[in-house]
Amino acid sequence: MQRNVPTAAPPAAVFEYLADFRNTEQWDPGTIRTVRTTGDGGVGTRYANTSEFMGRTSELTYEVIDLVPGRSIRLRGENHALIAHDTISVAERGDGSVVTYHVQFDFQGRLRWAEPLLRLGVRRLLDKGATSMSRALARL
Repeated sequence: MQRNVPTAAPPAAVFEYLADFRNTEQWDPGTIRTVRTTGDGGVGTRYANTSEFMGRTSELTYEVIDLVPGRSIRLRGENHALIAHDTISVAERGDGSVVTYHVQFDFQGRLRWAEPLLRLGVRRLLDKGATSMSRALARL
């Protein structure tokens, strides 16, 4: 699933803010806490993320798997029930920027059978995340 988030903020500031995955605490409504555990933000950097999804709290370990400075970052998150792929891209648009936020959740184990129902929750989470991201970027 994917959302585009336009903002008046300049691309460099937008990318710097979003590429630091610790800032998910400020814009991702599902995130409770994100801590960088290793690395400097580049490829191989790891984050411990505590999130709430559909009333359940879970811990995920995210790793930066690809980074194009100033343009895009790809992360892979994993726990026993989920593999998450997040891609955040930033492009110049008029006097500001547009963020393309793409997520893919691969549910594991028993959750795999509930995936059609879980997609509705993911869609709502992504919609709320795009709204929160827009508000956070307006403050840059």
